[in-house]
Amino acid sequence: MEGGISKPDKTEFTECWRTTWKTPYIMRLALSAGIGGLLFGYDTGVISGASLYIRDDFKSVDRHTWLQETIVSMAVAGAIIGAAVGGWINDKYGRKKSILLADILFFCGAIVMCAAPAPWMIILGRILVGLGVGMASMTSPLYISEASPARIRGALVSTNGLLITGGQFLAYLINLAFTKAPGTWRWMLGVAGVPAVVQFILMLSLPESPRWLYRKDKVKEARVILEKIYPPNEVEDEMKALQLSIEMEKAEEGSIGDNFLSKLKSAWGNVVVRRGLYAGIAVQVAQQFVGINTVMYYSPTIVQLAGFASNKTALALSLITSGLNAVGSIVSMFFVDRFGRRRLMIISMFGIIVCLVALSIMFHEASIHSPSVSSLESQHFGRNSTCSSFLQAPDASSWNCMSCLKASPHCAFCANGDNKYHPGACLASTDAIRGSCRQERRTWYTQGCPSKFGFFAVLLLGLYIISYSPGMGTVPWIVNSEIYPLRYRGLGGGIAAVSNWASNLIVSETFLTLTEALGSAGTFLLFAGFSFLGLVAIFFLVPETKGLQFEEVEKMLEKGFKPSICCCKKPEEEDTK
Repeated sequence: MEGGISKPDKTEFTECWRTTWKTPYIMRLALSAGIGGLLFGYDTGVISGASLYIRDDFKSVDRHTWLQETIVSMAVAGAIIGAAVGGWINDKYGRKKSILLADILFFCGAIVMCAAPAPWMIILGRILVGLGVGMASMTSPLYISEASPARIRGALVSTNGLLITGGQFLAYLINLAFTKAPGTWRWMLGVAGVPAVVQFILMLSLPESPRWLYRKDKVKEARVILEKIYPPNEVEDEMKALQLSIEMEKAEEGSIGDNFLSKLKSAWGNVVVRRGLYAGIAVQVAQQFVGINTVMYYSPTIVQLAGFASNKTALALSLITSGLNAVGSIVSMFFVDRFGRRRLMIISMFGIIVCLVALSIMFHEASIHSPSVSSLESQHFGRNSTCSSFLQAPDASSWNCMSCLKASPHCAFCANGDNKYHPGACLASTDAIRGSCRQERRTWYTQGCPSKFGFFAVLLLGLYIISYSPGMGTVPWIVNSEIYPLRYRGLGGGIAAVSNWASNLIVSETFLTLTEALGSAGTFLLFAGFSFLGLVAIFFLVPETKGLQFEEVEKMLEKGFKPSICCCKKPEEEDTK
């Protein structure tokens, strides 16, 4: 029952298929709990499309980027709290009740969002959903791990990861399906309540984790569940292993204390755990500061910045990035044990940096080559329809589309009717003037400008996802499941997870503000700089754990890790301060 969550290999997948075919109850447990991963992924993906239409319905959201960022990032803030509180609820009331509570929070959040009459209510719904996501993100894999046979545990836990990326892909499909429906974003956000209800009903008929039951001295109930999971000849051995594991855990708690502060003090005073935390936190922070969740949360907006004005087109192209992310997760399963964790992350970071620099160059070129603003075209719609900033500008003759959009949130660009790359009009951004622009079969731009570079920007976005997903997308979580001594694994993994969520919050709360201040080119170049720092941190702090037993990892950290150019692990003696 112990040993952490290991990464599955092909043999384990074959064994998983054979075992679950003979005992379907195991797959029922895994898939029912894995819906928590689907909810996690769906929430990440759905807001990217819904935000396009929320902007259309609420002008205050359209004109204030901080409000857009808050709507997106409050779910992350809720998830940080949910993950922190979820750990206590898991231990106190059990894994099953934690999942049921997460479903209730998620369902309530979905209803609040879809019925929201104002932006503040959407934010409230996002916080509720975030609380549910935070609890589900840590409880679902834990429940699957503790209710799975040891020999196929890694394969079953990986279904949770697949359902996360599957949930993201599903969200983009649903976003696309509701683009023409009345209420658009309300349907997109409200549909999230359906899988929460499904999981709630399924979990009512499933048992509690056998490990939690045994720890609470409910030995008979734990045995009943193990008898449903294991063949009769293996049940007794599993009961003994479970007993030994719980006894060791309780003994360790007695030696280091059972409250958070005493555990934290003991962990930081242990050189092995401290070095493990350096590595674990480094990879989690690097995972977020490469900018991945700006792509997942704002993908359609980024596509619009690249010059695709239509919401539907932006959503359709964003579907590609989500699909590539899901494929990358599958690819990772087959390569992480062949190439190693450290090497795969370093290769991934090199690819990410190249793609971010190329994206920065592409957006810069798109900006300086955007169509110019014509006074004649602008006056065509009437002087009162022209953007006031353009009329008052002393250098109006040198303005282009990007100058118009940057001048004020109240300005928009109406493309030339004959050719969108020819000079267009800088107009006031109102519904009436937008209608007049579109009535002449012109394209209305508020986020990005007509650009011949748009296709290449979307292509680079896809390459960025391909570089990220198999390496930095999955490997940081594997490293954190292997890098800490057993008695500190929960604490170490929790601290690293909070660092991940906190970094996620910082990035998602600042992305649109950065694009306003630095431009799209400057923002992607900034993320390239963060990625370089992340690469340096991974190179110097993260050892290779591929194929090592937990005891070997502990010894390597105790001696000290010194990196080598060839990316191979090389433990060396160093000062153990």
